[in-house]
Amino acid sequence: GVAAVVYKSLFEEQIQLESLQLKEISEEYDDRHAEMTDIFPTMQHSGPKEHLLALQKAKKAIKIPLIASLNAVNKNTWIEYAKKIEDTGVDAVELNMYYSPKEIEMEPSIIENEQIEILKEIKKVLSIPVSVKLSYFYTNPLSIIYKMDKIGVNGFVLFNRLFEPDIDTLQEDYINPFNLSNREDSRLPLRFTAITYDNIKADICASTGIYTGEDVIKMLLAGASCIQCVGTLYKNGIEQIGKMLEQIEKWMSSKGYGSIENIRGRLSKKFLKDPFAFSRNQYVDILLNKEPIIKEREM
Repeated sequence: GVAAVVYKSLFEEQIQLESLQLKEISEEYDDRHAEMTDIFPTMQHSGPKEHLLALQKAKKAIKIPLIASLNAVNKNTWIEYAKKIEDTGVDAVELNMYYSPKEIEMEPSIIENEQIEILKEIKKVLSIPVSVKLSYFYTNPLSIIYKMDKIGVNGFVLFNRLFEPDIDTLQEDYINPFNLSNREDSRLPLRFTAITYDNIKADICASTGIYTGEDVIKMLLAGASCIQCVGTLYKNGIEQIGKMLEQIEKWMSSKGYGSIENIRGRLSKKFLKDPFAFSRNQYVDILLNKEPIIKEREM
């Protein structure tokens, strides 16, 4: 019942590391006879060749669409490898555009403008659909989504779950635990899915914290075109997909809905009667009326 598969990301760090390793190895032979350097005859095979070959094999092995994922940093890398990925025969590419700022003086507008320029160039060279997976670390995520939508991005994945380092107090060192999402993490993408629905041309793919059929239904009601699931498959196995689909079908039947299109966006901002449903007024209301929350915790 899966509609498409997103293959694991190709990271720029992989590209740089493999290129550096090859350079270091080849330079060991700089002082030797030229004919001996024939052990490096195919320099074009340096870099993430295995990843691209794996994409080709995966595309041949499955009948549903295969979406590649690219997570780069430099503009040239984005463009070069987006094209190489397209050449593998995949059906679409997802650009993971997370940026980790290293300079305190870096203006947000510089980062965003650079991302926009990268997308413009990628859209020029690719013919397959392009989606962008964003983090929520923008001053105004709605603004960057709108700007990218105007370029012609075909879809947005909301949001990217980032690796979050921790500290081992006994070892006094950083550790990198494998952090899976929780169901509560779905509330942020739920909110922005509901706000962006019908305000952009691109599709919205809700991601993070989606574990059950009920979670999928919530995202559809908010306006999602599709949903990405990862954590629930790690925790519950691939058979969880069938259970989720069954939950969705039962809910739709009980409500009398005959099609997903009948429910998509019904609870988006566009159709809500309460204009303040997504404003801070709701936050203030909860604080001023916290008694029900306290009672709920006591139960």
